[in-house]
Amino acid sequence: MPDLPDVSGGLEQEITERIVLVAEVEDDVAGCAVVSIDGTSAHLVNIAVDPDFKGKGIGRILLEAVEDRALRDGATGIALATHAGIPENVDLYRHLGWSETSRNGNKVFMKKNL
Repeated sequence: MPDLPDVSGGLEQEITERIVLVAEVEDDVAGCAVVSIDGTSAHLVNIAVDPDFKGKGIGRILLEAVEDRALRDGATGIALATHAGIPENVDLYRHLGWSETSRNGNKVFMKKNL
């Protein structure tokens, strides 16, 4: 897919500089989320679920944990960017209460008030 962002490039630096939430099932890492919180603003930098755990609600649990952490740290809203070429992501975020704020090329920017 053209201009699909590199989701692993710079990940080591993101992990070092941001908040990382990890979902585990037994002894397996099922997914993770990277979030940045600055005052009243939060940004979901990255979220990923291991394909072996797809459809088990891990993504939803991670998003709830991100929102809880952002609220606890004083954020009143959270933003993210996803890809228009993956409409199921956009639909999922909408279903979970996110609203689209803008588009730029294939990027879809969304927000959720906390």
